[in-house]
Amino acid sequence: MAKKKTAPKNNKNFEESLWDSANRLRGSVESSEYKHVVLSLIFLKFVSDKFEERRAALIAEGQEKYTDMVEFYTMKNVFYLPETSRWRYIQQHAKQDDIAIKIDSALAAVEKSNASLKGALPDNYFSRLGLDGSKLSALIDAINNIDTVQDKQEDVVGRVYEYFLGKFAAAEGKLGGEFYTPKCVVNLIAEMIEPYKGKIYDPCCGSGGMFVQSLKFVKSHHGNTRNISVYGQEYTTTTYKLAKMNLAVRGISANLGEVPADTFFKDQHPDLKADYIMANPPFNMKKWRAANELTDDSRWDGYETPPVGNANYAWILHMVSKLSERGVAGFVLANGSMSTNTKGEGLIRQKLVENDLVDCMVALPGQLFYTTQIPVCLWFITKSKKADSELGFRSREGETLFIDARKIGEMISRKQKELTHEDIDAIAKTYHSWRYDPGSAGVPPANAGGTPALPGYEDQAGYCKSATLEEIRKNDYVLTPGRYVGAPPLEDDGIPFETKMTEMSRTLYAQMEESAKLDAVIRENLEVLGYGE
Repeated sequence: MAKKKTAPKNNKNFEESLWDSANRLRGSVESSEYKHVVLSLIFLKFVSDKFEERRAALIAEGQEKYTDMVEFYTMKNVFYLPETSRWRYIQQHAKQDDIAIKIDSALAAVEKSNASLKGALPDNYFSRLGLDGSKLSALIDAINNIDTVQDKQEDVVGRVYEYFLGKFAAAEGKLGGEFYTPKCVVNLIAEMIEPYKGKIYDPCCGSGGMFVQSLKFVKSHHGNTRNISVYGQEYTTTTYKLAKMNLAVRGISANLGEVPADTFFKDQHPDLKADYIMANPPFNMKKWRAANELTDDSRWDGYETPPVGNANYAWILHMVSKLSERGVAGFVLANGSMSTNTKGEGLIRQKLVENDLVDCMVALPGQLFYTTQIPVCLWFITKSKKADSELGFRSREGETLFIDARKIGEMISRKQKELTHEDIDAIAKTYHSWRYDPGSAGVPPANAGGTPALPGYEDQAGYCKSATLEEIRKNDYVLTPGRYVGAPPLEDDGIPFETKMTEMSRTLYAQMEESAKLDAVIRENLEVLGYGE
């Protein structure tokens, strides 16, 4: 008789267990460094598992003589790994003193053997950091327990990357924002702009989360990911590598430029016209240019030159310049961007409104970001608000939708708030019901899935308002949703007015009596001190 299996004592999921192993490196390695150590090893395990799976298939098919030919792997979107780059080799040598050097050599060989990984992997990272050998060995053992290819329906390594990037951002605090945007915010942007088909661009792509979510959106709505092409740019070298690895493990082909570079000074996609832009630019970036630099840049044509002290409007104008004629951009900015008049920013915003580019503004609740407690907003810019029968859009010329979502979301920790799936769905549906022609399917006809027609849009006091250009002018071009949506109606609590008035009067009289007593005490004390009337 078979023994009854007992439940394991440790109920942690494998991401949490892996995180615990990775966390042991803290103290010997800076938190900003050890994410690259952990994610590089996970990447190596993943590509090795895929390689071994493909190698076994070739042998099973009687093609063993081709098992060391790169082409027989790339044809199946699998990276070829030399013998010393395979996870089995790393695992076998995990307890040796030179394991850090072996890992560096393995990563270098993988990159050399696969052109698409050029510039993606750490260069002599492990040996340079002087990692504790026993902790590194323990981490290798923990990662060895991940089966990255067993479940074809589950993106195991994608789950690990997503989990770890979020945890690293939380651990690093302010610096975490350089590579990570909260998943719920990315989801919301994707659900609102619906990137079904065309070119997607992120000018400050971090670790590539916007791209990952765009492709997830297409899949979840039964679209074809082959209809999407991805372009991006990232300034920080280590984050650029993170993005390349993050996209590679998910099989996403992307053009992130030849090298990490500053988007303003070395635009690596100068001729790009994107159908969708999704971005989370650095908040209120100072000294992004010198006073005499980029003053006549073509991206600001028709607008004031963005000020040196804050790059927010430089990012906006850069993205406007990258949009196709029917393109739409959804991006995160600090709340101050909606009302600032500092050094020409108000004039730029006024021109954006007058040019009828601002489609929708969403005020989000605070505490969504690991990196800052300040509330942020979402801007949605479009090159065309004209009716579009192919996409199902009604004419929104001279209109802008304002959504005040500051009171939604739920706390997931003492400091962190998150938008729920229901919150995201509600905001997206509000935008879509306003944007789409009520008679249309509510989605681009090219999408195979389709959704039912959305109900007609209606303003809701305290939540959403479709404002005219004239109303925005009367508000001095301030784009803060609270200016337009007004206050929500007071809820009737069912208590009769007479009852409320009696209780309020009783409370007021009691407070007045208490106030009179306190006045008498104060007078008495003043007289004792010689300051009586």
